[in-house]
Amino acid sequence: MAQEEVIPAPLDQADRRILAVLQNQGRLTNQQLAEEVNMSAASCWRRVRSLEERGIIEGYAALLNRKRAGFGLCVFVHITLARHVAVNVREFEAVLQARGEVLECYAIAGGADFLLRVVAPDIESYDRFLEEFVFTLPGIGQVNSSIALREIKFDVALPITGD
Repeated sequence: MAQEEVIPAPLDQADRRILAVLQNQGRLTNQQLAEEVNMSAASCWRRVRSLEERGIIEGYAALLNRKRAGFGLCVFVHITLARHVAVNVREFEAVLQARGEVLECYAIAGGADFLLRVVAPDIESYDRFLEEFVFTLPGIGQVNSSIALREIKFDVALPITGD
């Protein structure tokens, strides 16, 4: 798949304020958001719509506590392909999209080809994920798992300042 060229959209101070507030308080009404960023509701609404249309705001979601939701295990998985055959890479990337326990997948440079962040209820569930899914994929050369012992920092907000 060809890498899409992304040109960063210019953001003025008002856009930055809106984004900074929405990242931390995504359930605000437009009126509340407008008051928070000190602008009219109509102007705020237009800016939010523009940020959505430009793809800067991709969507809205509730952030769940992974452990309280029953996913006590977080694993970082380095996968190295045996051979870089285009069809294997495409198939690998496609099947990962359908796996809910794979929260993130990156093609990386270095000692492995892919880095996955995987969650599971427990080690037995992760073992089944490996045995019944990962190890059955064609072209897999090596799999190295690093189990997270403690979560020191987890944030999804980008460091956008509203100032």
